[in-house]
Amino acid sequence: MQATIIIPTYNRANILKECLGKLLKQNFVKNEFEIIVVDDGSTDETREVISEFEKKSKVPFKALHQKNQGQGIARNYALRYASGKIVVFIGDDILVLPDFVKQHVQYHRRFNKQNEAVLGFVGWDPRLEITPFMDWLANGSSVMGKFGGHQFAFEKLEGKTKADYNFFYTSNISLKRSILKRHPFDSRFSSYGWEDIELGYRLTKKENLILHYNPRAVGYHYHPMDENSLKDRMKMIGKSAHLINKKYPELNKVPSIFKKFVFVLLSNPISLSVFKKIRDISNGKYCTLYYYALSKKYFLEGLKETA
Repeated sequence: MQATIIIPTYNRANILKECLGKLLKQNFVKNEFEIIVVDDGSTDETREVISEFEKKSKVPFKALHQKNQGQGIARNYALRYASGKIVVFIGDDILVLPDFVKQHVQYHRRFNKQNEAVLGFVGWDPRLEITPFMDWLANGSSVMGKFGGHQFAFEKLEGKTKADYNFFYTSNISLKRSILKRHPFDSRFSSYGWEDIELGYRLTKKENLILHYNPRAVGYHYHPMDENSLKDRMKMIGKSAHLINKKYPELNKVPSIFKKFVFVLLSNPISLSVFKKIRDISNGKYCTLYYYALSKKYFLEGLKETA
């Protein structure tokens, strides 16, 4: 078995169905890759979607179910049943191109050391209307060419062939199964925010991880988002910052007093009001400072809750 595709899912039955359908259309030998879906305690029609797919799939398929515990724990559960030489992680809202599996496998044949991994490209699904907020969310360089949204930052990899642990995106990444056996996801990071980056950094420290970037391994992200989604995500990141800071203080994920002061200045009601006004007057053209400041407001709230 060449590859195992692992997909944790939670209450996204409709898009999961499309995600699995794309994997059926891979131009790769059907019995040389398998799919493992972990239902992380869904309460919608996810179980029915998985059952239907299991019946018609011509690709080896495993369906696992657990109570809601988070993506990291779900991936560890799936790893116990994986038999592929490489493991590919994608999200349940990632729609891959027909040569997706082949692109990952070919790169691993080329880079076959145990500590070599492959990062694929993720972009918004072409069917989505990309709002200024979504554009900011997937651009890590929109503020001063260095800061920006927290979803993706693939623009920083243009022209590059390798990435560091900050790009350990589990929406489209593959590693040798042998290294994941020794280094599973840390179950303490059960909420959104750090479980992927933590593993990427741990592998870098302990295994000298080399993360190759293959922009031809494409997955499209079908997940419309608006400003309302920012609060919960950034608060979770803030809450988890203390945990990763305790484990790796050298990363400085809990900001210094000076940095907190800057964040407070940026995100106080007056500043936010000014940035919002600029965004509205420009019809979203100049929105980056507003969204960045708003994200820091929620991040500080989460940070304070677990201080």
